Amino acid sequence: MRSIWNGMLSFGLVQIPVKLYSATRSNDLHFHYLHKPDGGRIKNERVCMKCGQSVEATTLVRGYEFEKDVYVTLTNEDLAKVDVDSTHTLTIEEFVDPAEIDPVFFDKSYYLAPDATGGHPYALLREALQRTGKVAVTRLALHEREHLGILKPEGRTLLFHILYFADEVVSTKGLPVPKQRATFDDDEIAMAEQLIERMTELFTPEKYQNTYREGLLALIEKRRNGTRLRLKPQPQPKPTDNEDLAETLKASLNKGNNILDSVEIFFRSYISLSIRFW
Repeated sequence: MRSIWNGMLSFGLVQIPVKLYSATRSNDLHFHYLHKPDGGRIKNERVCMKCGQSVEATTLVRGYEFEKDVYVTLTNEDLAKVDVDSTHTLTIEEFVDPAEIDPVFFDKSYYLAPDATGGHPYALLREALQRTGKVAVTRLALHEREHLGILKPEGRTLLFHILYFADEVVSTKGLPVPKQRATFDDDEIAMAEQLIERMTELFTPEKYQNTYREGLLALIEKRRNGTRLRLKPQPQPKPTDNEDLAETLKASLNKGNNILDSVEIFFRSYISLSIRFW
């Protein structure tokens, strides 16, 4: 596996040589645009808006527009000279309880592994984090921007989770959501809680598959084999009426053997419940 960043992990005065590796990959299907009459692939061409000429990638520089049509240009060499510690060092700034971090802050995950000479201090930090139940807050300059992140032990590995900065998280102010202290019917809330308890299981990510991707691959295979594609009408779910909410929840509980139906009915009921008390 190829690392995407090499540097030092700074733990107090301890310096640990480490490498960063991608922890996730995309399985999305990628399409190209083609010219319909002859099937030719469309080429994305770089054109200068001033002279109208096509330009090569080697002649490009980055420009920051600080006034209308007025730019400061930067080369790759300029970007390499940005003077911040996080460019080459992953510095631990503090330790926090992971329960204090709202999931909305989480973005992308990476594996952090030690270089050849950093195994022992790396393992020591990992063990200390496991015993204390804490995560380390740190920063890293990656892909031409600085990222906030946390280090978290995961088995024999340290995971580096990139977090959004506070000013990158959009406020919920103005969203049309129900009041927090709405009054609920006792029977309705009791049945909703029972349904949640009945459907509660251990989270097993392997059992969830990308069904849209599988369907898309099947459609591509049919098109490739010349099979005629037929549009299957999809049933449109109807919102549960407020007056029918209790009966719908009761029906969900009575249909406990069919988990998929229960999920659908519950979330329809939840949406209606939210609208009712807004």
